[in-house]
Amino acid sequence: DVTHFPEMPMQYLLLIYFNEAEWEALPVAEKTRRREEFDAYSIKTSASGHLVGGNPLQPVRTATTLRSSKGRLEMVDGPFAETKEQLAGYYLMEAKDLDEAIKIAAGIPGARLGGIEVRPVRPMPADYPRAPA
Repeated sequence: DVTHFPEMPMQYLLLIYFNEAEWEALPVAEKTRRREEFDAYSIKTSASGHLVGGNPLQPVRTATTLRSSKGRLEMVDGPFAETKEQLAGYYLMEAKDLDEAIKIAAGIPGARLGGIEVRPVRPMPADYPRAPA
Protein backbone atom coordinates (compact mmCIF):
# COMPACT_ATOMS: atom_id res chain seq x y z
CA ASP A 1 0.00 0.00 0.00
CA VAL A 2 1.56 3.27 -1.12
CA THR A 3 0.16 6.20 0.83
CA HIS A 4 0.79 9.60 -0.67
CA PHE A 5 0.27 12.98 0.89
CA PRO A 6 -0.60 15.25 -2.08
CA GLU A 7 1.28 18.17 -0.54
CA MET A 8 4.50 16.14 -0.57
CA PRO A 9 6.44 15.17 -3.73
CA MET A 10 6.73 11.44 -4.41
CA GLN A 11 10.07 10.01 -3.40
CA TYR A 12 11.72 6.82 -4.58
CA LEU A 13 14.65 4.96 -3.08
CA LEU A 14 16.89 3.65 -5.83
CA LEU A 15 18.87 0.75 -4.36
CA ILE A 16 22.04 -0.16 -6.23
CA TYR A 17 23.12 -3.81 -6.15
CA PHE A 18 26.23 -5.39 -7.63
CA ASN A 19 28.80 -8.07 -6.94
CA GLU A 20 31.47 -6.65 -4.62
CA ALA A 21 34.03 -9.25 -5.68
CA GLU A 22 33.72 -8.11 -9.30
CA TRP A 23 34.13 -4.48 -8.22
CA GLU A 24 37.20 -5.29 -6.11
CA ALA A 25 38.77 -7.09 -9.09
CA LEU A 26 38.58 -3.99 -11.32
CA PRO A 27 41.81 -2.08 -11.96
CA VAL A 28 42.14 1.18 -10.02
CA ALA A 29 41.81 3.26 -13.21
CA GLU A 30 38.51 1.55 -14.05
CA LYS A 31 37.15 2.11 -10.52
CA THR A 32 38.12 5.79 -10.79
CA ARG A 33 36.37 6.09 -14.17
CA ARG A 34 33.20 4.50 -12.83
CA ARG A 35 33.21 6.72 -9.72
CA GLU A 36 33.45 9.73 -12.03
CA GLU A 37 30.38 8.42 -13.89
CA PHE A 38 28.48 8.30 -10.58
CA ASP A 39 29.65 11.85 -9.80
CA ALA A 40 28.39 13.08 -13.19
CA TYR A 41 25.05 11.30 -12.67
CA SER A 42 24.69 12.87 -9.22
CA ILE A 43 25.42 16.35 -10.60
CA LYS A 44 22.92 15.85 -13.44
CA THR A 45 20.08 14.64 -11.17
CA SER A 46 20.80 17.37 -8.64
CA ALA A 47 20.63 20.03 -11.37
CA SER A 48 17.30 18.58 -12.60
CA GLY A 49 15.83 18.81 -9.09
CA HIS A 50 15.35 15.04 -8.66
CA LEU A 51 18.21 14.21 -6.29
CA VAL A 52 17.37 14.36 -2.59
CA GLY A 53 20.41 12.42 -1.39
CA GLY A 54 22.41 9.26 -1.67
CA ASN A 55 25.57 7.49 -0.64
CA PRO A 56 27.73 4.53 -1.48
CA LEU A 57 27.92 1.92 1.27
CA GLN A 58 30.99 0.37 2.84
CA PRO A 59 31.65 -3.27 1.82
CA VAL A 60 29.22 -5.88 3.15
CA ARG A 61 31.98 -7.36 5.35
CA THR A 62 31.66 -4.21 7.52
CA ALA A 63 27.93 -4.82 8.14
CA THR A 64 26.41 -5.74 11.46
CA THR A 65 22.97 -7.35 11.54
CA LEU A 66 20.61 -7.26 14.52
CA ARG A 67 18.15 -10.15 14.79
CA SER A 68 15.48 -10.94 17.31
CA SER A 69 15.54 -14.49 18.60
CA LYS A 70 13.39 -15.79 21.46
CA GLY A 71 12.71 -12.27 22.64
CA ARG A 72 16.38 -11.31 22.69
CA LEU A 73 18.23 -9.04 20.31
CA GLU A 74 21.31 -10.71 18.86
CA MET A 75 24.12 -9.03 16.96
CA VAL A 76 25.72 -10.86 14.03
CA ASP A 77 28.72 -9.71 12.04
CA GLY A 78 28.04 -9.51 8.34
CA PRO A 79 24.97 -9.15 6.15
CA PHE A 80 21.46 -10.44 6.79
CA ALA A 81 21.74 -12.93 3.92
CA GLU A 82 24.44 -14.23 1.61
CA THR A 83 23.71 -13.22 -1.98
CA LYS A 84 25.54 -12.92 -5.31
CA GLU A 85 24.90 -9.18 -5.37
CA GLN A 86 25.20 -6.84 -2.42
CA LEU A 87 23.58 -3.51 -1.65
CA ALA A 88 26.32 -1.09 -2.70
CA GLY A 89 24.58 2.25 -2.34
CA TYR A 90 21.43 4.23 -2.87
CA TYR A 91 19.91 7.41 -4.21
CA LEU A 92 16.79 9.10 -2.87
CA MET A 93 14.99 10.85 -5.72
CA GLU A 94 11.86 12.89 -6.20
CA ALA A 95 9.79 11.99 -9.25
CA LYS A 96 6.24 12.66 -10.40
CA ASP A 97 5.46 8.93 -10.67
CA LEU A 98 6.95 5.45 -10.94
CA ASP A 99 7.51 5.79 -14.69
CA GLU A 100 9.67 8.87 -14.19
CA ALA A 101 11.51 7.20 -11.30
CA ILE A 102 12.32 4.22 -13.54
CA LYS A 103 13.67 6.55 -16.25
CA ILE A 104 15.85 8.28 -13.65
CA ALA A 105 17.05 4.93 -12.28
CA ALA A 106 17.95 3.69 -15.76
CA GLY A 107 20.67 6.33 -15.91
CA ILE A 108 22.49 5.08 -12.82
CA PRO A 109 25.94 3.86 -13.88
CA GLY A 110 25.68 0.94 -11.44
CA ALA A 111 22.90 -0.58 -13.54
CA ARG A 112 25.63 -1.97 -15.81
CA LEU A 113 27.25 -3.74 -12.85
CA GLY A 114 24.18 -5.36 -11.36
CA GLY A 115 20.66 -4.21 -10.64
CA ILE A 116 18.71 -1.20 -9.46
CA GLU A 117 15.66 -1.65 -7.26
CA VAL A 118 13.16 1.22 -7.48
CA ARG A 119 11.03 1.44 -4.37
CA PRO A 120 8.45 4.10 -3.47
CA VAL A 121 9.06 5.75 -0.12
CA ARG A 122 6.10 5.88 2.22
CA PRO A 123 6.24 9.52 3.30
CA MET A 124 5.57 10.66 6.80
CA PRO A 125 3.85 13.95 7.57
CA ALA A 126 6.11 16.93 8.32
CA ASP A 127 5.12 16.86 12.01
CA TYR A 128 6.11 13.18 12.47
CA PRO A 129 6.71 11.90 15.07
CA ARG A 130 3.90 13.52 16.95
CA ALA A 131 4.08 13.74 20.71
CA PRO A 132 1.24 11.93 22.47
CA ALA A 133 -1.66 14.23 23.36
